[in-house]
Amino acid sequence: MIESLLVLAESTNEATVVNEFEETLLRIFIVVIMFGLGAGLTPKDFGLALRRPWGLIIGWVTQFGIMPFVAYILIVTVLYPFSPPGEMAWIALGALIMGSVPAGTTSNLFTYFSKGNLALSLVMTVNSTLWAFIMTPAVILLYANFLNLDGAVSIDPIELATVIAGLVVPVALGMLLRRLSSNVGAVLELVGGAFGVLFIPFLIAIWVPRNWQLLLSTEWPTYAVAIGLGVVGIFSAYGIARLIRLHPMNARTVGLETGIQNGPLAIAVIIAIYLDTDFVDEILLIPALYSLFIVIVSTLVTFWFRRANLAEEQKIPNLL
Repeated sequence: MIESLLVLAESTNEATVVNEFEETLLRIFIVVIMFGLGAGLTPKDFGLALRRPWGLIIGWVTQFGIMPFVAYILIVTVLYPFSPPGEMAWIALGALIMGSVPAGTTSNLFTYFSKGNLALSLVMTVNSTLWAFIMTPAVILLYANFLNLDGAVSIDPIELATVIAGLVVPVALGMLLRRLSSNVGAVLELVGGAFGVLFIPFLIAIWVPRNWQLLLSTEWPTYAVAIGLGVVGIFSAYGIARLIRLHPMNARTVGLETGIQNGPLAIAVIIAIYLDTDFVDEILLIPALYSLFIVIVSTLVTFWFRRANLAEEQKIPNLL
């Protein structure tokens, strides 16, 4: 496996992922998005979550239980069977990282349009983000062992946790500013949401043209994994939520919170740790494709979720 990884690294194209200026812009995007995430929370949201914690518990289980497992299953059933595992090692690592990061702010937007529980969505996003600095390194190392990627995951888990924790700090600061000034918090929430939406065009502008040949040479299993992460994640979590008789509004929320991962965070982690390596393009491939396609997937899912009959749902007891 290690020899295959070295061969793949040597054969990597020489396109630069991001230059210094673009890396600075990316970090600004991430910080503003995280600020907005924290600023979207109020003490009332936490009060509701703490009085009815099942939503947080279910969200934690689906986020760090289902999504890494979905990534693992897609790697071994879609990615590896059509190419030698050694040639797909770095791409598989990117898929694993994408499946192990917490929920993103995009999930809050689509929860709102899907007639979901927005307060639950916000709290679940922050909860999974705060847990990420422990759980993300843990599940990456766990599944990397199952996939024989130990040589690829040569980073110190403390280093990975430190990178994620540093990205979580703006969430806490956003919450603090919202507590001190609701007006400032509202503006930060709006700006953070706008930056979250603009991240996809930004990614397209800086990454796609520079890696066009890589995209053209990428085989369909890689695209299938990138798209499947969102589709399988959303509907598996939604199905489990309905199976345990969650209120339909909360089931939609859990599904979207689980399947819509924090693409900007995954990309930021990869750049922070692997930017100076020769194989960073391969690791970024699935997170970049996922970030591009998840908006389309979530939009289609939202149209399907919006068929819900809210009048009928109001007759169903809500336990969350």
